[in-house]
Amino acid sequence: MKQNYTRQPFLLPIMLLFLLSSCNKEFSSDNYVAYFGGEITNPSSRFVLFCKNDEVIDTITLNKDNTFFKKFDSLTPGLYSFKHDPEYQYVYFDKNDSVMVHVNSNEFDESMVFCGRGDEKNNFLMEMYLTNEKDKDNIFDVFDYDFDKFNKVIDSIHKKNEQFYSKKKESIKWSPEFDLFAKASYLYPHYTKKEIYPMIHNMRTGKDVYEKLPKTYYSYRTEIDYNNELLSGYSPFVMYLNHMLNNVSTIKYHNHFSQVDLELKTNINKLNIADTLINNKVVKNKILNNIAFQYLLEDQNMVNNQEFLKIYHKFSTDKSQKNEINKIGNAIQLLLPGKKLPSVTLVDINGKTIQSDQLITKNTVFFFWTENANSHMINAHKKIMEFKKIYPDCQFIAVNLDKHENWKKSLSKYNFKDVKEYCCADFEDIKAKWAITKIYRTIVVNEDKSIKNAFTNIFDVTFEENLK
Repeated sequence: MKQNYTRQPFLLPIMLLFLLSSCNKEFSSDNYVAYFGGEITNPSSRFVLFCKNDEVIDTITLNKDNTFFKKFDSLTPGLYSFKHDPEYQYVYFDKNDSVMVHVNSNEFDESMVFCGRGDEKNNFLMEMYLTNEKDKDNIFDVFDYDFDKFNKVIDSIHKKNEQFYSKKKESIKWSPEFDLFAKASYLYPHYTKKEIYPMIHNMRTGKDVYEKLPKTYYSYRTEIDYNNELLSGYSPFVMYLNHMLNNVSTIKYHNHFSQVDLELKTNINKLNIADTLINNKVVKNKILNNIAFQYLLEDQNMVNNQEFLKIYHKFSTDKSQKNEINKIGNAIQLLLPGKKLPSVTLVDINGKTIQSDQLITKNTVFFFWTENANSHMINAHKKIMEFKKIYPDCQFIAVNLDKHENWKKSLSKYNFKDVKEYCCADFEDIKAKWAITKIYRTIVVNEDKSIKNAFTNIFDVTFEENLK
């Protein structure tokens, strides 16, 4: 985030201004007509996705001048989100709002400005988001402090945010329904700091402060409605729940377990606590999915994955085909050693498509990168070029996971010799078939196209064992 970026107001095209000025004539007490539009500078695609609870409810095409506009004949008041790959942000609609947004995709969050009917409350959410992000960047060293000093700092930050909230609530006079999200925007980041303090303090200083915390330290937990379905799609609330579960599920006597088994037991503990704490099915499934996704993101022990998924399926009522955890679980089953690696469609540097199994003519290593993680991209390629010198009989294939053409431009800045470069043609397909949930994954395949190790990492100290 560039802190010196200035957020400027923007001029709406004449047609949008006309529609905004005339739309009030259409409003009546019994309709829910609403408008959403705006302008995207430096667009990364020609679409804006309008979503509710992670479900796309409309795909809005950009005009030639990079503006977009959509009239909703009936839009239920509440929190929505809009996505312009790869970024997204929230937008709140009260009855008959006409919200316009201007954003520069190069500085997505920092440049965002709302105008029109309903703009003030959305600009408030945006200001709170940017404040919390800036706070994250500046506060990390504070977790090294002893409790009294730490508490003094975060309470000071919290008081300023609370005062800002109260001032805006008084001047804007927003609805009680919106107030739920307005409060959440500053309360839950504060609660999150309190939850992660003991863990990060121990990690950074080696000192355990759990026993030194006041008995009232976690008293705010009793005031939280863990079953609030309206907040289940709002990231400050979901993030808080995740950190709180991380905290309460910590196994103190961890020396009895290996790191792999400790991760399994801790995450099964999380599932059990979430099942006990949360009764609302929507919220529970959301949190269970987050726990499962994070665990499967980090741990790739095949036996432990199956044990974990067994408990997950016991508690989760989300049986839909769209469930990402079901997809990952199914993909893991197809990636056992000895099985043939499922084929996916890749695109070469010249734009030609090819099936991945056609590339496997010798022992092959697939590794992944994205331009959003530039340091990983550079370090991974350098590591692979080292391996290439030691293991010339093995081929190394880099797969870019971005959804646009910029990957070739990113590559042109470097001279990565002897690495075959491809881009995935369909990220959802490669995620489903290869269980790609993180860029650090590496897949090693034998010459006969059978899997040697589908869950390894080129930076692991034992990785070279896969190449021998």
